[in-house]
Amino acid sequence: MKIKSVLLGLSLAVAFVACKPKDADIEKDIAAKIGGLPGVEVTVQDGVATITGTCKDDAFKQNAESIVKGVKGVKSVVNNCEIPAPEPVVTAPVEINPDAVLTTSVNEVVKTYSGVTAAVKDGVVTLTGEIKRSQLQSLIKSVQELKPKKVENKLTIK
Repeated sequence: MKIKSVLLGLSLAVAFVACKPKDADIEKDIAAKIGGLPGVEVTVQDGVATITGTCKDDAFKQNAESIVKGVKGVKSVVNNCEIPAPEPVVTAPVEINPDAVLTTSVNEVVKTYSGVTAAVKDGVVTLTGEIKRSQLQSLIKSVQELKPKKVENKLTIK
């Protein structure tokens, strides 16, 4: 009777071990579930799933981990996904128009304001003459849109 009990216990132990999912089978299940997550790879060893690759953001990384945790046979998850640093924002330098082009542009703007003259030297626009207070802001804005180095206002306000 004792031998039968021992044999029965061994049989159950072997059956229990044999029913345990193998790492390769777990990896196949995971691969089928995360197929829609590009750049992510998972390896399984002794039921521990290790996620590697590149995730676009933290939400993507957490989603991958949740999917892997939900697969039968996974005991724990090690998430080694990397999130790349964001691309630095490069702003274009301010273009400064050469004097000849700037002079032509400034003269086009100034001709609509009677009594105002402009001179350009080394990218600096100097405004002289007389102007109405109501026109001053519009003139200055129009000249600044031409991107000179500086605008010197020597206008007399009427």
